[in-house]
Amino acid sequence: VQLQASGGGLVQPGGSLKLSCAASSLPFANYVVGWFRQAPGKERDFVSCISMNSGSNYSPDSVKGRFTISGDSAKNTVYLQMNSLKPEDTAVYYCAAGEPMNNNWDPRRYDEYDHWGRGTQVTVSS
Repeated sequence: VQLQASGGGLVQPGGSLKLSCAASSLPFANYVVGWFRQAPGKERDFVSCISMNSGSNYSPDSVKGRFTISGDSAKNTVYLQMNSLKPEDTAVYYCAAGEPMNNNWDPRRYDEYDHWGRGTQVTVSS
């Protein structure tokens, strides 16, 4: 199983980027796909997640209203549209896939996910 995140780059504050997470050898249909980010010297933070089965999604307040997650099961790809980017959004962004096993499965926890992509760098700077 391989996940490939792409779409990162350098953007000015207030700009936009769209990240993609494509999976090979893994049908997304039964999985939750999450985006996390990690800035230098900081912990890996949860950004957003989507259930490929139901389409339901969740994002924390830090990105809500600016970031939008969406999925295309036919293409086995999940997207993260990021608008109104801020310098504090600068980080390596990772996508991950996990399969909820029970009602206690928490998509905000990075250790709940079994499959990870390599990450893509997002730099927000003028």
